[in-house]
Amino acid sequence: MSSLTVVNLDKPDNIDFTHRNDNWIENHAELTTISFMSANKTIATDVDPVDFLAKAEPARRREDGLVLLELFGRVTGFPAVMWGDSIVGFGRYHYRYKTGREGDFLATGFSPRKAQMSIYIMPGYQDYETILQRLGKHKLGRSCLYVNKLDDIDLSVLEELIETGMRDLHALWPVHPQ
Repeated sequence: MSSLTVVNLDKPDNIDFTHRNDNWIENHAELTTISFMSANKTIATDVDPVDFLAKAEPARRREDGLVLLELFGRVTGFPAVMWGDSIVGFGRYHYRYKTGREGDFLATGFSPRKAQMSIYIMPGYQDYETILQRLGKHKLGRSCLYVNKLDDIDLSVLEELIETGMRDLHALWPVHPQ
């Protein structure tokens, strides 16, 4: 969260303001703090996920993306929605942190990046070690799983991971279709 403090002074002519005068300011200044939070940069868009995936490069990402589109849709029961310019998301949740920051974000999804397929499970992967051990070849980020190609992983284990992640996220913040 960012804040901006605005100071309104009715400056009398008989006080020297060439040097800091905290005592006078404390007694005579009207301080107004305006708090604001930056908005999420990744938001839902109207772009059709199928159109987006049709343009994914290389061809392997496009093919794997279409497989994941079907898999995520079937597992979550939610329609695919583009988030930002490169994430295919399923479900949405509204979060509110103790700091006051709040917003909406995708519940789960994927992105067919050029280097690797990124798979997003929003609660993160901290508690999913037993499932991840059975998944196959992957790398791990905080809320992101990186896979070179779908042939490297067991898709039934990925389904289990998506279901578990959605259940755990829903326990924190209710997940909605859109």
